[in-house]
Amino acid sequence: MAHLSHKTLVYLPEMRPEHEAEEGQPRKSLGSFSSWPHRLENVFPVYAMGTSNPAVLDSSLHTSDCLDPIWDAVREEAKLEAEKEPILSSFFYATILSHDCLEQALAFALANRLQNPTLLATQLMDIFSNVMKHDKGIQQSIRLDIQAFKDRDPACLSYCSALLYMKGYQSLQVYRVAHALWGQGRKVLASALQSRVSEVFGVDIHPAAKIGDGILVDHGTGVVIGETVVVGNRVSLMQGVTFGGTGKETGDRHPKISEGVLIGAHATILGNITIGECVMIAAGSLVLQEVPPHSIVAGVPAKVIGRVHEHYPSLTMQQEHRFEPEQNHALLWYKSNDVQTIYPKLITIVWRKAKFDTVFGQVVTLNMEIIAQATSC
Repeated sequence: MAHLSHKTLVYLPEMRPEHEAEEGQPRKSLGSFSSWPHRLENVFPVYAMGTSNPAVLDSSLHTSDCLDPIWDAVREEAKLEAEKEPILSSFFYATILSHDCLEQALAFALANRLQNPTLLATQLMDIFSNVMKHDKGIQQSIRLDIQAFKDRDPACLSYCSALLYMKGYQSLQVYRVAHALWGQGRKVLASALQSRVSEVFGVDIHPAAKIGDGILVDHGTGVVIGETVVVGNRVSLMQGVTFGGTGKETGDRHPKISEGVLIGAHATILGNITIGECVMIAAGSLVLQEVPPHSIVAGVPAKVIGRVHEHYPSLTMQQEHRFEPEQNHALLWYKSNDVQTIYPKLITIVWRKAKFDTVFGQVVTLNMEIIAQATSC
């Protein structure tokens, strides 16, 4: 799986307290976020604002003035929130301020969310910390994922809120640990984590699935991702999305989602099919066939209804689309105001300059609903 950047982690802090700095070397301090000469978006570009070139990300990450801008931002946000809400000061200290790095804070938060009487928080903390400490890929992914939430989800008020409260982010990071364990042959433990995440968050991601970086799982509830699924970088999923198989076949049987795809709520994609780059899939669609790049699909079963004009729909999150039929025939289904009409009329009309505002390809105007894509009759 290709990453947005293979050099992202060169500046990350070592997982040890600051007081353990090498002898004779001055201790490095992250300082306050507001005092940095470079703003955070210069280090982690805001993808939703149009930064889609990985080379830009690479060059901006090579700043000598910072060690870990995401972690520094999380700490500053926690301090401010603790000041605003003193009753939560001990909570923010335990979850954020008492830890030395983002990996430890995340491990603590996940362990406390997933613990039960037979799977103790201390055991989970050790599992998460050990995996994240030695896996540079996970260290990169948890930062690019949290940036994706901050950039693309208007309900995400801060990095801190994504880390502590958003189950889409948390379930995705548990999957990343479980995926690493699966690769190490520790499949029983990986499956146990998968089961626990399904119970707590209502998100079911098989540990063997392959998921890229910069992923947004918005809301998360009801998301199902099967064993042989492959998801590219910078993909955005809404609640209730299913990547599943079509029967009892074994082997490679699940969808392959390319980079930059935006998938609406409760869309279902079944079978070993490929969804091309920068595709937009409408809410509630059932996709059973491969989708070409930069297409918009909608319906049950889903059909191509248009083209995506922006480079990465998953970054802009624009789920409202302006549909402009081709200057030939359009197939329309007319529904009369007369509820006593038994047989709706199937009519053919030539549209030459018609433009409709649409949401997920559905058009309702003058009691007329577009059912099929622009085509010759």
